Amino acid sequence: MALVEQIKRDFETAFKARETVKMETLRLLRSAFHNREIEKRGKGSEPVLTEEEALEVLRREAKKRKEASEMFLNGGRKELAEKELKELAVLEAYLPAQITEADLRRMVDEALKNFPGATQKDVGKLMGFVMKQAKGNADGALVGRIIQEKLAQ
Repeated sequence: MALVEQIKRDFETAFKARETVKMETLRLLRSAFHNREIEKRGKGSEPVLTEEEALEVLRREAKKRKEASEMFLNGGRKELAEKELKELAVLEAYLPAQITEADLRRMVDEALKNFPGATQKDVGKLMGFVMKQAKGNADGALVGRIIQEKLAQ
């Protein structure tokens, strides 16, 4: 079943069950999907989102929640951070599983083989190579940290 359809059905179920956090989070996600469809319409392409585009929107929304929760925690607003983390948990249920750190380390090693003599200046190229292989299923901050570690060795 398509991600957009699954989220629509889950929204309706959450609405009927009065699961407030899930309902509100999925409502915002559906709105983000709709906004992405409007963007596509302006470019003259088919307004229906592909599975990859829907996942891209979902990842972006999850990233927003994660960053917002960190900012709220740093600002001393624990209750708002908790709300963002609850929303993040709802969104993460729809994301594909992240690649493990051990697998990422192997991917970084492979990238370093493809870029012999890589230096700190090549971090962007290495990041691009690894992230392309990971197909969006890896945390960019973790990949960057692993690359920095490997280049420092």
